[in-house]
Amino acid sequence: MKMYGRDVSDLSVHEINKLFRQYDESHKWPVCNQFNATDRAIGRLRRNILPHVGPTGGIEYAYMLDEEISQIVNTII
Repeated sequence: MKMYGRDVSDLSVHEINKLFRQYDESHKWPVCNQFNATDRAIGRLRRNILPHVGPTGGIEYAYMLDEEISQIVNTII
């Protein structure tokens, strides 16, 4: 699976977070002028998901992160 033009299949959690932050533009439009959606999504996954599944990476984590960002933005707006 490619995201932002890179194959994320073999990337670690840290590498995927870095990739998403590199291409993140949500700082230009902070949600309710309060927070960055990408950083909030990464924090939620660290707290709620990673302790239970371990430091999985690749497609699964990239998909979870993308979905979490969408959920945050769509819930607020």
